[in-house]
Amino acid sequence: MGATLAVARRELAGYFATPVAYVFIVIFLVLSGALTFTAGGFFARNQADLQPFFNLVPWLFLFLVPAITMRLWAEERRLGTIELLLTLPVAQWQAVLGKFLAAWAFCAIALALTFPLWITVNVLGEPDNGVILSGYAGCLLVAGAYLAVGAALSALTKNQVIAFVLAVAVCFVFAAAGTQVVTEFLSRRLPALAEVARQLSVTERFGGFQRGVIALRDIVFFASFIGFWLFANAVAVDHRKAD
Repeated sequence: MGATLAVARRELAGYFATPVAYVFIVIFLVLSGALTFTAGGFFARNQADLQPFFNLVPWLFLFLVPAITMRLWAEERRLGTIELLLTLPVAQWQAVLGKFLAAWAFCAIALALTFPLWITVNVLGEPDNGVILSGYAGCLLVAGAYLAVGAALSALTKNQVIAFVLAVAVCFVFAAAGTQVVTEFLSRRLPALAEVARQLSVTERFGGFQRGVIALRDIVFFASFIGFWLFANAVAVDHRKAD
């Protein structure tokens, strides 16, 4: 894991060497706070919990996470540094995993900086902090799922804009698959696909974490989902590194 962690440290330092990291964090914190208190109806609910925040996070990540991943491999390919990276004493899977872990750590930092919301809830009432911790764990897994998708798609193109659009589109499919509108539509026209769509939905799996239920099947889903897209990422890098 030494080489993997070395790549992760290099990538994480690279985020904070440019304004991208700070812009992402500021936008995420402003939007999450503003929407929690307005669209989420934080005070109107009159309940001491962070459900309004957790309801919004998967949809905020839907646009902000692809903004992180769009440069992971597309920029390496555009600048021609991917060959240099892969000629170092680092296995291809270590480079893929290292870049993913760096992006995941960055998302964890952004989530951790929302701690004022947690403090606010505890000041205003007596929330179930176990449920809140479970919700944060779920948010981190959702971020990991989106990051894995975005990283794989970033490896397919040299254009960051195309990588961003593709990542948003694919992540939206997995986010919206479990929504009521989609499941009702499929139930009327393609009943066999309705349950499949629900089972593959990231937001549906995240729902258990929001309620404080950390089920093994949900953990296995996220682990498998992330593993599949990281494998796809490695395959894409292998086939297109010479382009």
